[in-house]
Amino acid sequence: MSWLGQKARQYGATSARLFFYCAIPSACFIHTVFDYAGEITPSYGPSMLPTLNMAGDTLMIERLPGWRSRLRVGDLVAFTTPYDPGRRAVKRLLAEAGDTVCVDPRSKHPAFVQVPKGHVWLQGDNYSNSTDSRVYGPIPLGLLHGRVTWCVWPSPRRIPNGAEIIPGRFSDS
Repeated sequence: MSWLGQKARQYGATSARLFFYCAIPSACFIHTVFDYAGEITPSYGPSMLPTLNMAGDTLMIERLPGWRSRLRVGDLVAFTTPYDPGRRAVKRLLAEAGDTVCVDPRSKHPAFVQVPKGHVWLQGDNYSNSTDSRVYGPIPLGLLHGRVTWCVWPSPRRIPNGAEIIPGRFSDS
């Protein structure tokens, strides 16, 4: 007989009491970890090629206190898509509130959008095959679930910030 079974018999615990004393605290612990520390979630699809595999990666999402204040341009984030609340996606943060973004730089007449307060601009790394802020517009911070920090399967690796500084001078002309 297991140690737990011996203790249950010793103290006269019923299976309902065992459930209450063992399963419920475990569920509360798991809930707390997933809500306040982070989670592990799968990611599929071509929109983040070559950073993430199209066939799927299992990602670690950070949600420790203050994670939103640690977000930087270039980070990968998990979020709920605005048009389908049951669907989550992973994209790269390209602009924060107050930044101006060119929606489609390949267009003959490019349009520019200023990201409003409380929003971010997210885009997939595979520009030609991604549904992102170019379709949704700026994403409210409330739809973000966390920052992607690691790929844990199939090839474990840290997901670095993908920001690249391009030297040069930019103007409105």
